[in-house]
Amino acid sequence: MELFDNLVLGLQTALSLENVFYCFLGCLLGTLIGVLPGVGPVTTIALLLPVTFGLDPSTSLIMLAGIYYGAQYGGSTTAILVNLPGEASSAVTAIDGYKMAQKGRAGSALAIAAIGSFIAGTVATFVVVIFSPPLSEMALRFGPPEYFSLIVLGLVLSVTLANGSVLKALAMIILGLLFGLVGADIYTGIPRFTFGQPSLMDGINFVAFATGIYGISEILSNLEQDPSRKTKISKPKGLLPSWDEMKRSIGPIFRGTGLGSVMGVLPGGGATLSSFASYALEKKLSKRSEEFGHGAIEGVAGPESANNAGAQTSFIPMLTLGIPGNGVMAIMIGALMIQGIQPGPSVMITNPSLFWGLIASMWVGNLLLLVLNLPMVGIWVRLLSTPYNYMFPAILLFSAIGIYSTNMNGLDLTLLGMFGLIGYVLIKLDCEPAPFLMGFILGPLLEENLRRAMMFSRGNPMTFIEKPLSAALLAIAAVALLMLVLPAFRKRRETVFVE
Repeated sequence: MELFDNLVLGLQTALSLENVFYCFLGCLLGTLIGVLPGVGPVTTIALLLPVTFGLDPSTSLIMLAGIYYGAQYGGSTTAILVNLPGEASSAVTAIDGYKMAQKGRAGSALAIAAIGSFIAGTVATFVVVIFSPPLSEMALRFGPPEYFSLIVLGLVLSVTLANGSVLKALAMIILGLLFGLVGADIYTGIPRFTFGQPSLMDGINFVAFATGIYGISEILSNLEQDPSRKTKISKPKGLLPSWDEMKRSIGPIFRGTGLGSVMGVLPGGGATLSSFASYALEKKLSKRSEEFGHGAIEGVAGPESANNAGAQTSFIPMLTLGIPGNGVMAIMIGALMIQGIQPGPSVMITNPSLFWGLIASMWVGNLLLLVLNLPMVGIWVRLLSTPYNYMFPAILLFSAIGIYSTNMNGLDLTLLGMFGLIGYVLIKLDCEPAPFLMGFILGPLLEENLRRAMMFSRGNPMTFIEKPLSAALLAIAAVALLMLVLPAFRKRRETVFVE
């Protein structure tokens, strides 16, 4: 009965005129950036953070969430039509989706992708509704040792499940933790690494950090390519799949939904890993495995369902534990903190309308995305012809205006440029920025809970072992780290991401 009352509260929040408008706006922007290669959801959310300052916390989070799962829809359009994934999670869709387009079945592929995404998003939202309350209730019993161990586990798992070099990912987390130390000491108030700048007493501006690392660095990276590049393609015809294609897609859609719902909860999992895993599963189970790579509808239905389910269940650890599972969730936590809300299990109690309103808005968003994607596919296709040299000056201008308007501080513009260059260097070194961002976000929480635990235990480090739950979390983290150094596991991990 309590769950029903909470859902009613959530629907009342999500269906308010203002929230429906901003949910639509987020879904529209998400689809747009999913279609345009080179601009991802993390970049866009980081760029739009200043816009959300004047909004109600529930409204701002609903819009940012719409951008995230909207990008999962939009990324499939370019993946299928021009073999150019607008989103990393759509890379697998391009394998068979583009082959279908070459055979004149682009409409069927787009329709199955949209239908699978809608079903997966709807089911995944029910998963969020069911599992979020008990997880939040359990997390409320956590003390400083348990929270410290949980954060350590989250950071370790993000390394385990992220693609690329393990050593580089660990280095990025440590670098992020170091940047998170900038500012006044949380207990003594003594300045740390501020270089005499009073503006840094409260720490590095999160918006300048995130926008620089993702937005500015992506612009610099994309400008290395032909900035006037265009893509030409005609609008696909016949958006209704055949009955045989529908029958073949039902199993992959529900298997992808289940797989994505589970993997989305894991730190570092989310949409991308879910889509890769779903494709591998469908190829193994299919009686037509020889068709994979040559236009198998299952190769579109499964991954597209998995990446949308994974995108939505990745909200569970962020909402219930205050632990981001990926870069987007880290920025979501930053958005909450900017609004003066401390992420974690207490959000459900202190801000129930925000918590349940965000969950209910996922149903609204999925319905809006279904309407946006199929009837308007011609518009999205025409956007592909926009030269990038028309886009990046506007992005730079609005980024600078947004950053400066937050604190009216010129130092923030300097930080924006500095982190933009750092992000660009990281791209050139094949270092993922997501662990860097997660270290920066979780660093202060890690330090606070470490110091609180040590104070309560009178400096006895064994408190992390003596608490059963804390010891279990640290043990899991230790096993995960051990697996990273095992050659067999490392080789299998690298093979998954290469494929």
